[in-house]
Amino acid sequence: MIPISSVLESRERQYLDTKELLESQRYTLGGNWEYDKGCFDRALDEDHKVWLRIPFEVSAGNIDSEAEDTDAVIRLGTPYVLHHEYREGNDPEASFRVMGAMFDQFQSPSDPDAEVNSHWVERAKAVLNETERLLLN
Repeated sequence: MIPISSVLESRERQYLDTKELLESQRYTLGGNWEYDKGCFDRALDEDHKVWLRIPFEVSAGNIDSEAEDTDAVIRLGTPYVLHHEYREGNDPEASFRVMGAMFDQFQSPSDPDAEVNSHWVERAKAVLNETERLLLN
């Protein structure tokens, strides 16, 4: 994980407006969001192993990904680029579980904080510059 300095840090914005703008730029709401915090993620590669992540905390109200209307306000955190390294092929620790298979369909990264090549850091900075222009207008 490599933090990237940004003018977005500590900026407060309406959650729904921010989510809509970022989704137009291929960001998604990270899967491990909670009602008081979360992150917006954008894949930087085709394999979805290298990500630009913009974390946030809810400063007023709360978020619900299923609600169409919320007045939540979020405070953006320090963006960072991260690299997830996955095992190729079958998971050697996998076991047959019928009920568990409905929930655990995807393997966890073998290294969720793998080294990030400088090429990806530069790519993340370029994408972040575009994002800053979008959110500051």
